[in-house]
Amino acid sequence: MSDSIVFSLAEDAVATISINEPETRNALSRSVMNDLIATLAEVGKRTDVRAVILSTAGHVFSSGHNLKEISGAKLESQQETFAVCSELMQLIQSIPQPVIAQVQGVATAAGCQLVASCDLAVAAQSARFATPGVKIGLFCSTPMVALTRAVPAKTALRMLLTGDFLSAADALTFGLVSDVVADDELETATAELARKVASASSATVAVGKAAFYEQRDLPLADAYAHMSEVMAHNAVAADAQEGIDAFLHKREPQWQHRD
Repeated sequence: MSDSIVFSLAEDAVATISINEPETRNALSRSVMNDLIATLAEVGKRTDVRAVILSTAGHVFSSGHNLKEISGAKLESQQETFAVCSELMQLIQSIPQPVIAQVQGVATAAGCQLVASCDLAVAAQSARFATPGVKIGLFCSTPMVALTRAVPAKTALRMLLTGDFLSAADALTFGLVSDVVADDELETATAELARKVASASSATVAVGKAAFYEQRDLPLADAYAHMSEVMAHNAVAADAQEGIDAFLHKREPQWQHRD
């Protein structure tokens, strides 16, 4: 692993993956994105990790793509950059563990996309979000994919067409983040949420996370048909039967988790 990514694993099965590039405002250069992809792919295979916190060093969550990489680059290089970015964002949602963004400062352009792509996001009260590419002639088209799946259409379009910042409070209202906390409580609150997620059966959580993204864009009847099958298979799984028995007998469940 390069110095740009720091990985740590707590005793409660919560892993933290941190982008350590404060000097670039945690810009998502191609190398940083590739390092994140490699780290997340490895974490996705681990059964000792049940929740992931995605954080960054310094006062800015992420300023988005490194514009120095984009400036003057030929079409093939530009295509590679945005293909890597798209791979990263989809990987976040495809690994079995929930990924929780811990957001301080500003998250702009692909940095905002990164927040929108995470399964949950805890933002400091002073955090702000924007997709300001339109101001420099580079419309935030790939951030738009994640943004439009997180917030209402007119909220997304206003952000995309004006580049204006969205406050943490408004980000919570419109669904870009799941939690907003006082600045000095950000790490504690994110860790608490991660521990709560990690306390459930990781086998069940993995089924549920995958099912959420599978059903989201299906027609209603197709979504119900597919989820009925998912839930039926979930119901006969060991952890579901253990959880039901524990509830009926008023005891704590003993999860088998993923194996």
